[in-house]
Amino acid sequence: MKIGVVGASGYAGGELLRLLSTHPEFEISAAMAASSAGTPITEIHPHLRLFSNQKFTAVDLALLNSLDLVFLALPHGESAKLISQLTTPKIVDLGADFRLESGESWNKFYGGTHAGTWTYGLPEMQGQREKIKNATHIANPGCYATAISVGLMPLIPFITDQGLKEITVVAASGTTGAGRSLKSNLLASEVMGSLSAYKVGGVHQHTPEIEENVQRITKKKIALSFIPILAPMPRGILATISASVSADLELSKLQNAFEVAYGNELFIDVLNQGDTLQTSSLTGSNGLQIQIFLDKRTNKAIIISSIDNLGKGAAGQAIQNANLMCGFPENTGLTPVGLHS
Repeated sequence: MKIGVVGASGYAGGELLRLLSTHPEFEISAAMAASSAGTPITEIHPHLRLFSNQKFTAVDLALLNSLDLVFLALPHGESAKLISQLTTPKIVDLGADFRLESGESWNKFYGGTHAGTWTYGLPEMQGQREKIKNATHIANPGCYATAISVGLMPLIPFITDQGLKEITVVAASGTTGAGRSLKSNLLASEVMGSLSAYKVGGVHQHTPEIEENVQRITKKKIALSFIPILAPMPRGILATISASVSADLELSKLQNAFEVAYGNELFIDVLNQGDTLQTSSLTGSNGLQIQIFLDKRTNKAIIISSIDNLGKGAAGQAIQNANLMCGFPENTGLTPVGLHS
């Protein structure tokens, strides 16, 4: 199948090119980047030596519409501007433009006109895999939303009614999650050796996405207190979810619920108590690891969830969705195995 990547000069776009370059069923026919058109691909992505003789091209609608599948790795709001001109049979959008069901939430967290809602591309969400297989347009989930939603959904039945209003998530992300634009707070001298919280106070854009995910599957409305943290690492997410549960809940029952929910999933690994969960175990992979704890002193369940924000949080998951849409095995060109040294 002939495919194209629009926004190929960004971090997610570069990861798409890396993964797609060895995909046995997809042939890269276009690597487009409007602001970097004419620039050698290896000047921005020096690790992609397979593309050493190629340059990024400008967005070419005629070429895109001749392809079988297009990945859009554009800043939020840009996909919606382009989509009316695309007739490509299958599209995966890595941006936020078509993720939310609520136009009110879009306006509040992103601003502007809500472009609509596409099939949500989180295969591990109950009932979603079949919808993805039958779809032609996929809204790839946000990185935080992926890690937190997968870690949260099997926990919902155990949370007390009051606890549903008090779910707290503290999640740290690598700097690639902020994109490639030059910002003083993302300079190495500012980030290295330091942690900083940002978008605190219920304003992070992935908050309504996570809340919608839970309500879509469990029919329960939650209130999420989300505190994102910028960590001094290029890539990775570690999310800590805590919520009140009944005093008589046993850890073994909670652990079993997660193992039943995800036991057959190719990319989700529910760790045991003695295992070590760390972001570097997932670097370069499409894997997601979860570890479950129970604080009996405070009657809180604590779920730790980790992904590579450029893998399962972006490019890897986009390819997983594309595989499903195109009828290929879900793990084609992907691995749950990371690059930990």
